[in-house]
Amino acid sequence: MAAPFDKTDDSVVVIIGTGAGGGTLANELAQKGISVVALEAGGRYLPQDFLNDEWDSFGQLAWTDMRTTSGDWRVAKDFSNLPSWIVKAVGGTTTHWAGASLRFQDHEWKALTNYGALEGANLLDWPIDGAEMASWYDKAEKKMNVTGTNDNPRLPGNNNYKVFSAGAKNVGYQEFHTGNMAINSRDDQDRMMCQQTGFCFQGCKWGAKWSTAYTEIPEGEATGNLEVREKAHVARIVHDDSGKVTGVEYLDENGDMHMQAARIVCVAGNSMESPRLLLNSASTMFPDGLANSSGQVGRNYMRHLTGSVYGIFDKPVRMYRGTTMAGIIQDEAKHDPSRGFVGGYELETLSLGLPFMAAFLDPGAWGREFTTALDHYENMAGMWIVGEDMPQETNRITLSDAEDQWGLKVANVHYSDHTNDVAMRNHAYDRGMAIYDSVGATRTLPTPPYPSTHNLGTNRMSENAADGVVNKWGQTHDIANLFVSDGSQFTTGAAENPTLTIVALAIRQADHIAREMSAGNL
Repeated sequence: MAAPFDKTDDSVVVIIGTGAGGGTLANELAQKGISVVALEAGGRYLPQDFLNDEWDSFGQLAWTDMRTTSGDWRVAKDFSNLPSWIVKAVGGTTTHWAGASLRFQDHEWKALTNYGALEGANLLDWPIDGAEMASWYDKAEKKMNVTGTNDNPRLPGNNNYKVFSAGAKNVGYQEFHTGNMAINSRDDQDRMMCQQTGFCFQGCKWGAKWSTAYTEIPEGEATGNLEVREKAHVARIVHDDSGKVTGVEYLDENGDMHMQAARIVCVAGNSMESPRLLLNSASTMFPDGLANSSGQVGRNYMRHLTGSVYGIFDKPVRMYRGTTMAGIIQDEAKHDPSRGFVGGYELETLSLGLPFMAAFLDPGAWGREFTTALDHYENMAGMWIVGEDMPQETNRITLSDAEDQWGLKVANVHYSDHTNDVAMRNHAYDRGMAIYDSVGATRTLPTPPYPSTHNLGTNRMSENAADGVVNKWGQTHDIANLFVSDGSQFTTGAAENPTLTIVALAIRQADHIAREMSAGNL
């Protein structure tokens, strides 16, 4: 464990957030001999602390601080104070993610070029591409021990997958398997292999699933170069008269304010908290918030095109047994506008426990149609849709009039579907129902999107400063020693679960920061 760094030590890199981006970046820099202070708003929970109970686990891990919502998305009506289901703890949302680790397809890095300008969408090409990212993806897959790569076998399929794959075959799909998962599938690794317990969203009791909480963070701390301060809620980033950031002000769990000096500040608080922090850090020099000369901070919020389909059968499936999301169909992930939309989507196995099923199956519903579905829970199979939603300038994070427990303005999340999103979701519902119908479902239930776990955009990467917030290294266009290190730097969302790309970008960013520090540029 690193000895505490002095709060006046302005040689440290301060990282805000310890999830996929921040936690990976912290370890990578620490391994290179760079002093890092990581500030985490939540507490620290390790596998022995995780609770295999959905509501209790939600209370332990979820970010339940107030947020507000607007827009025509269903979540604003059903879960107005919970627009996303992310984690407030060391490890961030890598604690409760499913583990799906997929590379972007080449065409997805250049959405504007490949899809063309789409009315109402704010499409832009990433300033990087698949060829540039390939070696960083290699490093991320090794670090995370991803199944289906580096001689790691894929996980076995549970009953939910067997129903899913039989249906996929029946409807003519060809690209389906148990996925590329950051979950140990061999028993000769540094952590236990998957025990098929389920409850993957509640934190892996075995530590088989990769999470920065028990991989990157302790590895970084062991070098003596990383100090993690938990229950440290960052209020604002401060700067000097030249506009260079000089440190951060944060509140401890008692509400006392502290100041940590910094040589470099990296923001990795998820796509809602990161723009909120930049906006809350407005000053006379930066009246619209930090790094916001383009006006793009908070804009182009994406959450992936989601929704679910459940099938009820005449025999038990017990979808909750085994890995929650080890199963994917990739045939629809291609770009094929003849389907009536640009971009594509993945179908992935999904299971919710009975308490969450009651909350999410059809929020607000009651009566026989709803209760009979729950009565058949044992006989249910489930899948989740993950598709590329369109970035829109109007889908954005702004500061709400409401304040949190510290008196800081909270994030308002505004989101409305693009017509492309609606067409894609309807296509995916139809295909999902066809899959279950083909294996004898007695009833199929398309369900609305849940509070989002894939929060993307809001501080996007761009070639030109006028189009976004950060350059190809995640370095803000406006302030050289201020970086963004999470999914908020995504230019577009692609159809793939984002964590692998966030980790690959963090490894690459650490390399860049170390290089620039030794060259004396930072």
